[in-house]
Amino acid sequence: MERRLPEPPAQVEVREVLEVAGPSLGLKLVAGRAGLGHTVELSRVQRPGLALTGFTDYIRYGRVQIMGASEISYLGTLTPRRRRSILDRLARCRISCFIVTKGLQPPSELLEQAEERGIPLFLTPLESTPLIKQLSAFLEERLALRKHLHSVLLDVFGLGVLIVGESGIGKSECALDLIDRGHRLVADDVVEIKRVGDLLTGSSPDLTRYHMELRGLGVINIKDLYGVSSIRVLHRVELVVSLERWETGKEYDRLGLKEETYAILGLEVPLIRMPVAPGRNIALLVEVAARNQLLKARGYDAARRFAERVDRMLAPVAPPRLQAVRGRRRRAGPGRNG
Repeated sequence: MERRLPEPPAQVEVREVLEVAGPSLGLKLVAGRAGLGHTVELSRVQRPGLALTGFTDYIRYGRVQIMGASEISYLGTLTPRRRRSILDRLARCRISCFIVTKGLQPPSELLEQAEERGIPLFLTPLESTPLIKQLSAFLEERLALRKHLHSVLLDVFGLGVLIVGESGIGKSECALDLIDRGHRLVADDVVEIKRVGDLLTGSSPDLTRYHMELRGLGVINIKDLYGVSSIRVLHRVELVVSLERWETGKEYDRLGLKEETYAILGLEVPLIRMPVAPGRNIALLVEVAARNQLLKARGYDAARRFAERVDRMLAPVAPPRLQAVRGRRRRAGPGRNG
């Protein structure tokens, strides 16, 4: 089977949030620079709310803490001593970072705790709702479940086809044949697959993007050879074709009624096992498989319709003599026991 590569942990440094998303979110660091190495591990942000009363049991490390007008206003109603006590307890909860919205001025006690304990504290002119929406979208993309597969991903008739199989079986050669037929390459050799919700998308690592390795030719650049219309940066994974060496005597599905799936990051993707043997045009078969899958998605399954027709033709038919007897009984009506 395909070689599965180790996956990086799902986390984002606060520094990356500031550098990448900071400009669009209007983030300004005002305290706690020493904690920029803290990590964010959940896309769902958190508002301290009840924690500002002293109940901090539900404060979790790995979530961004948003402080809006209600939190800042509440802190303003407390005495300096009470405010310092609550913020000291909150800061002991291993906070990833704070973001104060609407350009509000944070209490001096919050600035002191953030600087003393190395908790990044940001200000933003955005209101809480749009900030949470944009920040959550950024974190969902960065923290999405990921997997790297030793495979090839192509756009075939608009369908994302992932070709897997053991090394040397001909995945790249099949992909090159498909590209020559007008289909588009997404990634070769290493495909980075990401799950967002119930969708799987695949792309190529930056280093190998647009490139393909072919034994005997070496590394070639598909974009330079075939033009920009031959490549795609990102595509959904909607069908898996597993190339397998032909084994004499092994039973293969000849009707297409056996439905298999391939598990990727907890989602099931339709799977087709494609035996590879001399003389078989694998690229053509992959094209047909993609067309057939598109038809299935529209509700037309040729194999099942064929099987239903055969079943109707082979359905048991009563002998003519028995049919005549049944006909006479219907004409005679019910008997004494009717």
